[in-house]
Amino acid sequence: MKMYVLSLLAGILVGVVYGLLKVRSPAPPVIALIGLFGILLGEQAVPLAKRLFSREPVSVTWLKKECGEHVFGTLPVGESVEKPRDSSKSA
Repeated sequence: MKMYVLSLLAGILVGVVYGLLKVRSPAPPVIALIGLFGILLGEQAVPLAKRLFSREPVSVTWLKKECGEHVFGTLPVGESVEKPRDSSKSA
């Protein structure tokens, strides 16, 4: 989660610098994000096409292993929280 916050803060800092210099960002944010997402998907199309042309099976497990982490990064994992047992209740 720390990497996501740092990335957001870096983006805000760049935005502030752009604002102070009175320049516009190179591309509208949504268009830029869609373009980056397209690049990530396009990179994953090559191994997928190779696997399909070699007639190897494509499973959800394979997609998650080969493509998921690259497209989504290493996702943060939350801590498991166990609920404390209520000792006031008797069985």
